Amino acid sequence: MSLIVPTFDETVVVREAEAEVVGRAPTTVRLLADSGSTGGALSTQRVTLTQGADGASPHRHDGSAEMFFVLDGAAELLSAEQIVTAGPGDLVVVPPGRPHAFAAVPGCDADLLIVITPGVERFEYFRHLRRVALGEDTPESLLGVQDLYDNHFLHSPAWDAQRRGPER
Repeated sequence: MSLIVPTFDETVVVREAEAEVVGRAPTTVRLLADSGSTGGALSTQRVTLTQGADGASPHRHDGSAEMFFVLDGAAELLSAEQIVTAGPGDLVVVPPGRPHAFAAVPGCDADLLIVITPGVERFEYFRHLRRVALGEDTPESLLGVQDLYDNHFLHSPAWDAQRRGPER
């Protein structure tokens, strides 16, 4: 039984051509639906990674679970200290509070549908990441918005070994 009762009464339809696109290859994020448009039920985006690109560094969400559905390609996902490799049609759901990260498998592309539930207003977080990537803001500025976006950064030796090990 869900503890969240969404408060919206209109069907949400987002056409691909209308989705805001943040970033560009090797990491492209399409902002699909944020918490405000789904009555708090969920936030969702589509992330496309090329040639083994990193998606998100290790972090946790204290109040939301995160679902990763692989549309195409191959992705590596960290869940606690476990590394999962997922391919087309695979689903990985990370519970609240569990450290996680994701990336395309080295040398591969990955296309992922990501859903956070209950939803958190996160579109501005992705815009903030874009400003950091463009040098318009500092990486340290993200530390000040961790609570706002329920995105708490952390260190993962398992992820470091997987992504930056001697064979890579």
